[in-house]
Amino acid sequence: MTIAEQFRITKEFQVKDANAKKKPLGTAGDDKDGGKAADKLATLKLAEEISDLQNVLYAGHERKLLIILQGMDTSGKDGTVKGVFGQINPLGARTVAFKAPSNDEKNHDYLWRIHKEVPGKGEVTIFNRSHYEDVLITRVHEWIDQAECKRRYAQIRDFERMLAETGTVILKFFLHISKAEQKARLEERLADPEKHWKFDTQDLVERKYWDAYQEAYEEALLATDADHAPWYAVPSDSKTQRNLVIASIVQEKLLSLKLKYPPGNPEYSKLKVE
Repeated sequence: MTIAEQFRITKEFQVKDANAKKKPLGTAGDDKDGGKAADKLATLKLAEEISDLQNVLYAGHERKLLIILQGMDTSGKDGTVKGVFGQINPLGARTVAFKAPSNDEKNHDYLWRIHKEVPGKGEVTIFNRSHYEDVLITRVHEWIDQAECKRRYAQIRDFERMLAETGTVILKFFLHISKAEQKARLEERLADPEKHWKFDTQDLVERKYWDAYQEAYEEALLATDADHAPWYAVPSDSKTQRNLVIASIVQEKLLSLKLKYPPGNPEYSKLKVE
């Protein structure tokens, strides 16, 4: 079984089981046995390989890679960007952090602001949150009803299929943390003035809807999982294991594309540099 197969959601997927014990990729655990250090080292190696593969992707200027990171507040979206994709040449990569839509964005359909940010040829684009907010927070707060939510699932499936059919490789990661771990991370931010910039009082408001979010995630992931746009449920209470899992899946996918540099220009062999 590949790493991707191990963490890919199935038709029987349930959020409450997403943090079930998985076969470990490394030796995460107590720092006493060097587990976290070993995971970080393994992730760094994979990140360097991803960087090399991205360079070939960029040079080839054909395929595109879209990474979607979704999860509850403090689940580690920013940490994943830094830990997994921090080695990539910024010339061929972008990170887009979607916030609450602006008035201009609200005047368009909800996918308008998303479509203009998808990767171009040879590019890697990472969505820190995404169009899935429009079937998560909107559903939890009942800004849309169930009928509209189902229409949006269908629209998202069509949108992602169109991207895939025009050369975009899509990988979607659900960073799943426990309610207890989120509490610990929020308390850590509150206790350290140097981390106050990370804290948003709205996080406490949304935390009150924890159970509703779990239900919304479960429904959304099952409704929009597809072979051309797969969802992976990544247990994320361990930051080092989270990064190692995601790096492993991304590297595995890039290798499967059998990327090659474009052929050389035979005319260049005739040129001389004076």
